[in-house]
Amino acid sequence: MAESNPSPAPQSSGLARIRELIRNPISIIGLALAVVALGNILFLFFIDLTSAHSSPYVGILAYMIAPGFLIAGLALAVFGALYTRRKRLASAGSTPYLRLDFSDPAQRGAVAFFLAFVVVFVGLSVVGSYKAYTFTDSVGFCGQLCHSVMAPEFTAYQQSPHARVACVDCHVGAGATWYVKSKLSGARQVFKTALNTFPRPIPTPVHNLRPAADTCETCHWPKKFYGAQLKVFNHFASDEKNTPRQIRLLISTGGGDPATGEPEGIHWHMNISNEIRYIATDEERQTIAYIYAKDLQGRVTEYYAKDSKLTKEQIASTPKRRMDCIDCHNRPTHIYVPPDTSVDRSFAAHRLDISLPFLKQQSVVALTGNYTNTGAAMQGIAKTIEDFYASKYPDLAKSKQPEIRGAIDELQRIYKLTFFPEMKVDWRTHPNNIGHFYFSGCFRCHDGNHVSPEGKVIPKGCNTCHTVLSQHEGTVAIASAPGAEFKHPVDLGDLTAVNCSDCHSGGVGP
Repeated sequence: MAESNPSPAPQSSGLARIRELIRNPISIIGLALAVVALGNILFLFFIDLTSAHSSPYVGILAYMIAPGFLIAGLALAVFGALYTRRKRLASAGSTPYLRLDFSDPAQRGAVAFFLAFVVVFVGLSVVGSYKAYTFTDSVGFCGQLCHSVMAPEFTAYQQSPHARVACVDCHVGAGATWYVKSKLSGARQVFKTALNTFPRPIPTPVHNLRPAADTCETCHWPKKFYGAQLKVFNHFASDEKNTPRQIRLLISTGGGDPATGEPEGIHWHMNISNEIRYIATDEERQTIAYIYAKDLQGRVTEYYAKDSKLTKEQIASTPKRRMDCIDCHNRPTHIYVPPDTSVDRSFAAHRLDISLPFLKQQSVVALTGNYTNTGAAMQGIAKTIEDFYASKYPDLAKSKQPEIRGAIDELQRIYKLTFFPEMKVDWRTHPNNIGHFYFSGCFRCHDGNHVSPEGKVIPKGCNTCHTVLSQHEGTVAIASAPGAEFKHPVDLGDLTAVNCSDCHSGGVGP
């Protein structure tokens, strides 16, 4: 009787083999990590989607950290399966290679499952990558993620005229080139933050900032500015009555397109009819040694500061910065307001009671105390105000206790918005070039000290850029005729011999 051939051993299906391959510690750990990461991504995405105010910490976890763990977990699972397969084939003496048999329904199902998984994973990755991209461009990411470092900048930004403009619109602008540059620069900043090696305060100006023509001028267009602007300055004296003073000026902003009219005013500088370049001898660009001016006809005039020590050879070899918006508007957003101005604004807004004697003087004294941290400042401000009125005006200290308490609250609010002792930041660390009251500003060039070889002088005068409309001290008009000469409350003689910033420091009431 013939012996029958034994039937071949049934081969395991593709899915069964995959299950066998992932039954190893490495793959199990990887899959567990991926499942936990995916759960976190979905949960955090839901939180971010439904929250009224997005959090930078939720964003960085949902779109950057959790996806990283998901990818790492999947990669670990694949590595474990491949490693296990290689070991099994090596022990059996077989050559490890991939076999696909589409006639096998199990393998077709496994391939279909894999392709579906890839499509879903790629789709989620695209959505996640886009969310990560938009998150890294968000105000929360720029201003709140590194809270201790960026607290001064973010706080000042929230109080600024550009509070509704995203950080990247000014710091990065459109296009991939500057986006990549900003992220590379940001990576260095992340390392400095992690290692606690960042400078205090953060130095300005930013020397590699994108030209203003690519950022500022996407909204502001100097050619389309015309005429002048009314500006009202409210000051309060440091005397017993906190005497109010008001100056109304017409600022010659100017502008204009050479094709339709003669450019004029302050925006004459703005590359409309002139190309202005200069050399600054300090990092903060406050000391201008040389100025190069070229008009539309190509005529060049060079101005040299009388007190400059630069030789003509040094001037010829030194890179020259082309003047743009940021040279005057150097604090367009991150504005650290001097205490003198902050107190004036609070008086004008009736948040400080003008009937409290010497409140202007004592407010500035309280704000400019030497405090090591914000907590100490809160206590110091309260003590300064309370002690002053308790010692000098004891009856008033009792009768006007609510007003004194309100003044303390307002001064503490001002301090939190404008002083950052932990980062060593206040108005003195960041000069503001608009105007010339507390810093040189316009007088960096318009000081009567820059002269060309032909004898042309860059003028210095009150009516060069603005016209006085009126001046009042209390209810008394000091000057009321348009174009009248500016009159200082204290007779200083010839004002062209001094700069405002020589006396007005921002920390002592005028």
